[in-house]
Amino acid sequence: MHQAALPSGAPATAWAPMQPGHLPAVVALAARLHPGCPERAEVLDERRRLCPAGCRVLLAENGQAGGYMLSHPWRMGCPPALDTPLGRLPARPDCWYLHDIAIDPALRGQGHAHAALSHISAQARVHGVQWLALMAAEGARTLWAHLGFAPIPDVPAAITASYGADACPMRRALPGG
Repeated sequence: MHQAALPSGAPATAWAPMQPGHLPAVVALAARLHPGCPERAEVLDERRRLCPAGCRVLLAENGQAGGYMLSHPWRMGCPPALDTPLGRLPARPDCWYLHDIAIDPALRGQGHAHAALSHISAQARVHGVQWLALMAAEGARTLWAHLGFAPIPDVPAAITASYGADACPMRRALPGG
């Protein structure tokens, strides 16, 4: 998913497979962009190891990571609690779970989030699931609602609370699903 240089002269960027060497940049971005939802590096890296196809970094022309996405197949009614290892992926997932997407503010507004959602949607289809799911936190509920996500009922309160007081589990059906 390469994005060509923009007419404004902004550098070209591309979503690329996340590699172990990207982890320090991912951890630094997560700490800077999601200060209210801290997670250990080993938890983030476990997502990458369990589902390489769902974990990408947004690389600028200089090779620096300016964003990341962590996603994987999962069960909609029981999203993973924050900063909790998964152990393994479910044998019968019913959704593609977007654990996190983070884009440096300098790279926002260039279509990178839509490109990420397109990639994640394609992964969901490959795995035979018709839903995307996530936990909106840190004031992001309005953004996700704008992107077509709606609240998921009946998610255990203890899981939701691990993401903060304003957390809201949300889902969106894939088009044609």
